[in-house]
Formats: sequence, C-alpha cells, structure tokens
Amino acid sequence: MPIARSDEEKRLLEKAARYLPGATLGNVRVTPESAFVIREGRGSKVYDFSGNEYIDYLLGSGPMILGHAHPNVVFAVRDYLERGSTYFANNAPAIELAEEIVQAVPCAEKVRFTTSGTDAVFQCIRLARAFRNRDKILKFEGGYHGSSDYAMMSQTPQHPRDFPTPTPNSAGIPKCIQEQVLIAPFNDLDATTSIIDKYHEELAAVLAEPFQRVIPPKPGFLKGLREITTHYQIPLIFDEVVTGFRFAYSGAQEYYGVVPDLAAFGKIMGGGFPLAAICGRGEIMRLYDHALEGTEEFIPQVGTLSGNPVSAVAGLATLRELKKKGTYEKLHATGTRLMKELARLLKEAGIVAQVVGHPTVFNVFFAEEEIDNYRATLKNDKQKTKTFNTVLREQGVFKGASKFYISLAHSPEDVNKTIASFSIAMEALQK
Repeated sequence: MPIARSDEEKRLLEKAARYLPGATLGNVRVTPESAFVIREGRGSKVYDFSGNEYIDYLLGSGPMILGHAHPNVVFAVRDYLERGSTYFANNAPAIELAEEIVQAVPCAEKVRFTTSGTDAVFQCIRLARAFRNRDKILKFEGGYHGSSDYAMMSQTPQHPRDFPTPTPNSAGIPKCIQEQVLIAPFNDLDATTSIIDKYHEELAAVLAEPFQRVIPPKPGFLKGLREITTHYQIPLIFDEVVTGFRFAYSGAQEYYGVVPDLAAFGKIMGGGFPLAAICGRGEIMRLYDHALEGTEEFIPQVGTLSGNPVSAVAGLATLRELKKKGTYEKLHATGTRLMKELARLLKEAGIVAQVVGHPTVFNVFFAEEEIDNYRATLKNDKQKTKTFNTVLREQGVFKGASKFYISLAHSPEDVNKTIASFSIAMEALQK
C-alpha cells in the first residue's frame, strides 16, 4: 500500500517534476507512487517530509558507513568550517589524508585528489595511457566506473555483442571511443587472457572492479589478471570507489591479496562529502608533477574543489572510527546475518532466487542461474525485484534498486525489523 504524503512533501515533489529532468537528481529512479523527499538522516535512518522513518540501506550510495551525521564527523567538520571552506591550495587535512591513504593502501605510493569517483577512474585511465603510451583499455562487461565516455562502454548493455566489441550505454558518446575500448567477461580468466594476448601491444591498461557491482571474483581470477598484466607490463587499475575502506581498512587489495598499479578511491574516504582519490605507483603518479610541465609526459590535473579541506576533515574523522578495534568484524556480522536470513526465507517460501555479494554490500537476484558475470544478471526477474523493493519501502526499509549497503549504525533492532520486512515481502512474491 503506497505511503501517504504530506502537503509539504507533495509541493516539493511537484517542484521536482517542474524543475528536474525526470523529477529526480538522476541517482534514484522514481515513479509517482514511489517518490519521496528526504528531510534528514540520523544514524541508520532517513526521514521524509511526511514524517516517515526508513532504515537506510542506500547510505548515500555507500559513503555513510558510520551512519548519518556521526557525532565525531559532525564535530570535526563544524570545528573546521570556522577556518574556511576551500583554498585551491595545499592544506593540512588533505596532506594528512594522503598520508593515511598511503599507509593504508598497498598500491598507493602517491595520491592525487579529485571530487568524484567518475573523475578518479578517468584520471587513472589517462595516467595509464600516458605512462604506457598506448590508447586502448580493456574493461569488463557490466563494470560500473562512473559516467565518462570510456566507463559507459558496455556498462549495462541489454543486447551484448560478441567479446571484445563494446556497446555504448549512453547517447552523446563519440563513435571513435568504441575503437579504444575492449570488453571482456568478468570472472572468465581464459577469455580475458585470450583478449589480452591478442591486443597486448595496443593496451594502455586493464580496468576492473575487484568486486563487480555485487558479484565476487572467483578464486584465482584477480590473481590471474595480475599475472597476465604483469607479464605484458600493462598497468592494472582497480576501481575501489565502492570497496575502498569497506571490505577492509585497506580495501579489496587487502581483502583479496592482489595489488594493482593504480586505484581509484571515493565514497567512504570523503565521509559523505565530495572527495575521491587517484592512488598508485610513484613512477606512474610522477606524470602529475609540474616539474614535467612542457614535456610530452606531463598530465595537468586541476579541480576547484580537489583536496577540499572540509571533505578531507570528514574523511579523516571517518577513517579514525574505522580503525577502531572490532569495526570490520561488527560490519561483516551485521551483513552476514541479513544475507543468511534473506536466503533462508526465500528458500522456505519456495522462491527461485539467490543472495549474491559480500556482507557489506549485496543484493538478491530472482534467477536460477549462478550470478557470476553481467550476462547472468540479465536473467533476473525484474518484476519480482520491483515487488521486493516496493514492499520493503512500504515497510520502512530503504534500499537502492540493486544493492544493500551495510553500516556500523545498523543495530540488532534494525536487522530484526528488516528480517520481518523480508517475511512480508515473501508473501507478496508468492502471489
């Protein structure tokens, strides 16, 4: 049953329809029945303008791993705001955050900041092209790397082509970009190796999410990818915008024990503020050094808010919390219980489905085939997914279309209520 909306929220939704394309900010798809406007977030909850409370598993698409308005993050930001908001110059919080990232992340010998994961990944691609003096990149079908022209090749193709031919997933992408991107199937090391063997002389980099959306890498896949790229001296780029400081303090590199040459970080490391980072080996990152200006090697990288001190302060405060003893054990335990209970309820209800992912970020697919690559996800029953998400929303559980994100703020009571909502969703799915 749709949730009633207050007059104030209705007015805001009418303004959204009038002034925003599709009546949204572009992040969350809505229908007139599902649309609402968030008033505030506190801890594990968000609240709309009609006074409804939701347990939040969207978490701003992942950054709010501590929950909303964590007191130590809020205090750090408030304290710093009296000194200004941005300088377009070196500042202590950004330098200290760079130091913390280098100490935490295996591949990070140097760090350069930007404001979004999209830009961080794009900058990694540009660095690799300049370093390797090649143009082509190989990425994996279904991998999400932001909204640059390169990233949007075969991001969500509805009619995939034969590998390694890419499919653009947006209007407005120059056709020439297709000539510079090769596509491989995630988790298929043999097929990927074959493509790299054939095109290694042309490749500037191989770009991968070490954990693709919610699909874990098969044992040996990332290790094999590291071995083949090392063999041909092709830079390996990990997009750790999601996994960075989520799977483990040092990200997927620590969790899976595979170290790339470059990596993009974002989301959690900004503490909910606009901040992302390009991290990598010193010999590649040196191409940003102004000492090279005037040479063919130099890459100018400038951003008005890159290394913003307020964002860096929020990031440092967040990372201090994550370094506390027992943090990741708690996070993993919360997600593990939710995944196990959801899988149990689906099985008991006789619903064909599988829970896929990692305890800190996962989803359910209503499909029988093993979900180990993008094409398998196309077998998902979209109507069942819509029903599941809608029922949860009506029960006060807010998640994105394709993921549950887990936070340290999610309490045992939140988990119990979510599991109860799962049970109600089972009844709807059986109809």
